[in-house]
Amino acid sequence: MKIGIVGGTGDIGEGMTLRLSPKHDVIVGSREEAKAIATCDTCREALHERDQECSLIGGSNQRAVDEADIVILAIPFKHVIPILKALTGFEGKIVVSPVNPIERTTHFSYAPPPEGSAAMMIKGLLPPDATVCAAFNNIAAEKWRALDEELDYSVAVCCDDDSAKHTVMEIVNSVSRLRAYDAGPLRAASVVESVTPLLLNIARFNRLKDVGIRFV
Repeated sequence: MKIGIVGGTGDIGEGMTLRLSPKHDVIVGSREEAKAIATCDTCREALHERDQECSLIGGSNQRAVDEADIVILAIPFKHVIPILKALTGFEGKIVVSPVNPIERTTHFSYAPPPEGSAAMMIKGLLPPDATVCAAFNNIAAEKWRALDEELDYSVAVCCDDDSAKHTVMEIVNSVSRLRAYDAGPLRAASVVESVTPLLLNIARFNRLKDVGIRFV
């Protein structure tokens, strides 16, 4: 399975690269190809130190889209529209959105676009035959990067296509101790995205760090 990570040099993108590349072929994308190559070198070294082999290629965001079967948008909400408008080739792809539209004042709050969620907005920006799935929304960036810790979290997956949803859930279940759960159609992604500011508020006001969710 070839997975392209748009925004693969950010904190979440790099963490996903570290966790996914031992199991899948990963193309790390960036607006600056040199940064993507450097991220691959850093990740490869970190994994080799732990005796893990990996499959990594660094390139542009466009290359990450062109060469992947599944594209993960590891980008902040504010950058989604300009980045997607600059990219082509999403036809027939599965596109995974871990994007959460959040505002911060004295606390964190959910700030969805008019479409109702980041995932639904992304769907409207892509070709009709691209399939958008919301997943990985509630995992802290630092947890992705902490390779010596297990990721023992539940991951809600929202998608309108059952086959694509199953594929994404298989990818989720291939990472550490993550467990994927079917959370319904893409329109339900607003519920999943809105959990992230809740987790951030709990962490902030209770002096906790990197709070996640687990269904038991």
